[in-house]
Amino acid sequence: MQKYKVIFMGTPVFATAVLTALTKLAPTIELIGIVTQPDRKIGRNQTIQFSPVKEFGLAHQIQVFQPEKINDLYTELEALQPDVIVTCAYGQFIPERILKLAKINCINVHASLLPKLRGGAPIHKAIMYGEQETGITLMKMIKKMDEGEMYFQEALTIAVDETASSLHDRLMTLAGGMVEKFLLDIITGQQLGTTQDEKQVTFAYNITRDEEKINWYLPKQNIYDQIRGLYAWPIAYTTVDNVIYKIHQAVIAEEPLTEKDVDLVNGTIIAVLKTGVKVKVEDGYLLITRLQREGKKVTEAKNYYHTPSSEITSGNIFI
Repeated sequence: MQKYKVIFMGTPVFATAVLTALTKLAPTIELIGIVTQPDRKIGRNQTIQFSPVKEFGLAHQIQVFQPEKINDLYTELEALQPDVIVTCAYGQFIPERILKLAKINCINVHASLLPKLRGGAPIHKAIMYGEQETGITLMKMIKKMDEGEMYFQEALTIAVDETASSLHDRLMTLAGGMVEKFLLDIITGQQLGTTQDEKQVTFAYNITRDEEKINWYLPKQNIYDQIRGLYAWPIAYTTVDNVIYKIHQAVIAEEPLTEKDVDLVNGTIIAVLKTGVKVKVEDGYLLITRLQREGKKVTEAKNYYHTPSSEITSGNIFI
């Protein structure tokens, strides 16, 4: 039986689905090393946190590497003599000289239907951009970001109330299943790649702080998509009375703007209701249902109906 030595590169929990699939392909696939991001300090106590991929590697007794810069690991990876490198959400740009260490192929698992949504935030941006479907692409890693030949794609429909969190979990399951089903066909050359159509390219660059802030002058659908696309991380936010509020959930109010509200500043709190906080936007209303004052826990917006706040009150303006 032909065996293939594989190095895996990835970091977040999403990537563990691919790792699990690789272990299911043993003994044909032999995981000889895992490369992930260095440990990070988090929280007020600066507690050291391992990446989910490192946790997986330790639990399965696979050698783990954590370079600050992947280039610094060249000699160690060269010594492993990998047949294949598989990547998924590693978090660093992988230089060509590292990719060339793989004797057979370098394969990336990307969470979009390429050539749409190239970049580091395809799950968030699929929702934020109002896409109706997305999926997983198994592709060849090359020097340029997400531009390699595509081997397999499978699509998922994005639900009208989908969040980045729920879509992440569904795509994660899909990614693991596709790797388990198709990886060996790619490695053995039974499945050839197809070139991406450059005319169809869109980008999903990493989320910036500016993209997290709600612009109340956008149409209600765009704001709703932003809130869903940033849940459960990093969360859309706004300010009122110089206090930051994260907006975890909202729904579009179907009622049209009333004549008395048309000329109000967008972002104006119209009412604090038993069902949530009603906000005027460019073409209607949004009803905020869950939010979080800075330094406080997440709460149901309806709680402000029962416990009035000087900030979340009719007439105040989100900016």
